[in-house]
Parts: sequence; C-alpha cells; structure tokens
Amino acid sequence: MNAKKTAAAVLAAAALACGLAVPAGALGQPNITAGTTMGEIRANESLQASGFDTYDRNVLILEQPWMYDDWTLEEYLGGTAPDAAQGLNLVIDNYNRGVQVTYQIYTPEEIAADPSKAEVQLYYFPAETENARYALVVPGNMYEKSAKMREGCSVSYHMHQMGYASFVLRYSVGRDNGDNAAYNDLVRAVQFITENAEMFGVQPEDYALVGFSAGGQMCGVFGTSRMGYKTYGLPKPGALLLGYPVINYMYAKPLYFYLYDGAEPGDSLAPGDYYYNIEVAAEVDGDFPPVYHWFGLNDATLMLMDIFCQGPALDKALEESGVPHQMVIFRNARHRTSVGTGTDAAGWLYDAVDFWEAVTAEEEKGE
Repeated sequence: MNAKKTAAAVLAAAALACGLAVPAGALGQPNITAGTTMGEIRANESLQASGFDTYDRNVLILEQPWMYDDWTLEEYLGGTAPDAAQGLNLVIDNYNRGVQVTYQIYTPEEIAADPSKAEVQLYYFPAETENARYALVVPGNMYEKSAKMREGCSVSYHMHQMGYASFVLRYSVGRDNGDNAAYNDLVRAVQFITENAEMFGVQPEDYALVGFSAGGQMCGVFGTSRMGYKTYGLPKPGALLLGYPVINYMYAKPLYFYLYDGAEPGDSLAPGDYYYNIEVAAEVDGDFPPVYHWFGLNDATLMLMDIFCQGPALDKALEESGVPHQMVIFRNARHRTSVGTGTDAAGWLYDAVDFWEAVTAEEEKGE
C-alpha cells in the first residue's frame, strides 16, 4: 500500500472511530415534512447525532441556533422543501440503521493546524446495493452559507430513489475560503471517496459531480486540464450534472479576491491563481468530462453576470471540443431551484442521470 493509500486508510479508520456504529440513546423519527419547524428539525435526536449540519440560511453573518426556529422548512427553503424533507428523513433513517452519516475528510493534524477544516465534512447517503455508482453533490453558496439541505438533501433523496449512492460536500465558505480552500475541499472529497470506495460500497470510476451555481463552477474547474482531476491523478468524472452553474464570475472576481484572499489595491489576478478566477468555458478541451447543464431564462443571478457568458458559452466550448454535452433552457426556473419542484425544471435530475448513464455506456463501448 503506498503512502497516499495508507494515509487515506488511517483517515477513514479515524472517521469511523468518531462515528456511532450502533446508535445509542433515544432515536428521532424520520417524520420531517415541509411543514415541520426548524426548531423541531434541529431537536430530532437522530439528526443531531448524525452530525448533519442544517444551517443553510444566512448570507453575511453566521446563522445562530435561535434564528428561524419558528419557521417551517418550507419557509426556510422554499419550493424544494418537500424534497429536502425526504432527504433529511433519509439521513435519520440511515443513522437509525447504524450508518455513519458524517465524515471528516481532513486528518486531526490538518485540523489542528487549521481549525476551520473541522467544518469541512462529507455526508454519506448509501445505495441499497453494493458496488453502486455514486454522485458527489457540490451545493451552491452565498458567502457564509451553502445549500446542503436545499440542494444536497434534495438531490441525494432522488439519487437514492434511482439506486445510486451519493455524498454531499460541506465545503469552506466565507471567511474560511481563502487560498482556494473550497476547491481544495472538493479535490480532497474525491480523493477520500476514491481511496475508500470499497468501504462505501461504491465504484470509484464514472462517478457524477452534481454542482449548483458556485458549486457548479468548482465542478467545472475540476474538469479542466489546468487544475482538474488529471492534476491530482484522480479518475475522470463520468459526467458533470450542473444546475444553473456559474461559468464565469465576471466582475465578481475582484470582489472575491478582496473578500477571500485579502487583496490590496494594486494586486492583480492571474488565471491560475484562484479557482474563482478561472473562466471554465475558456479551459474546455477534449479531455473535459461530458456535461449536462441547465438554467432558467428568469434566473436573475446569472443575468447579473451576463447570462450569455454562462451556460451558452460553456455549451459552445463543449461543442467545439467534441465533448458530449446537453444544455437545457427552461422558461421558468429561477436560481436556487435545486431539483426543480414547482418549476419548469421539475424532473431535470432524472434526465441528467439518463445522460450520465448514456455517455458512460458509450465510453465503455469504445474501450
């Protein structure tokens, strides 16, 4: 076993030691609905013990435990609340069955050196069968939050229904996202899953990255030759499945440079310095993974960053490089729509999974 695999095995063993193989004490029930209040959700004994983080809301200040207690999940998340509720129930059910839900992907030594890495976690949703394909969900974020429930839980529930394993990445945000921290978290997550695929009961190859908004941009960067999967010697994703991805941060780049990395007047950005400065469409080549991506015509967030420099620019680059791709444009599907419940994008994830299966089958046929 090489040093890399040894380190991964030690880390996995440590992660298991931190979890409960058999739940102890009172167990919460998987009875969350869109009408359940956030206070009731956070009081669920099994959800608490699982380690799953349910703080998704605030933007510029950290959400405090006393905030939003009286809000229902629907008020807290919006239209995707029923899907997120099913995902949270899956977390509870998994924990009650003795499944470890939460994994630390950094070693105790790394966390001691940088305590913010303790906040970086991987949430595991096993498939019903062994040797399943898996999807890693990389939610969107807005500075101090990431959409672990809105996008992570919702996608994981539907992936489970389709027979796949999934993982949701809680990555560095806000003040902790300096020096490419969030992107490094994504790389570490894929490394961790790859090295421990047998433990998780998943296939290490042909996995899907499911990314939303800013998370979609990171997934795109992971597909590039500049600083993607090849750089780290990792398996190529079978497909990138992207919902309303940011492809080019446009004029937000200098803002992130100042917010995340402490830039001072006169400092300049080079394309390879920081992941948020990479324009994904400009980096597409023949080794880029197949991509299914979509956005809505009424997506105000992408409009602010010139919507034609986002999905359409990526699709043009994929076509020119001969990379399998499918772009879908919906009339009514705003930003943060997640799995699309209640919008024109409803059902997109099932179409995207069909695309993933088709392109990986074609790849296997050509080998």
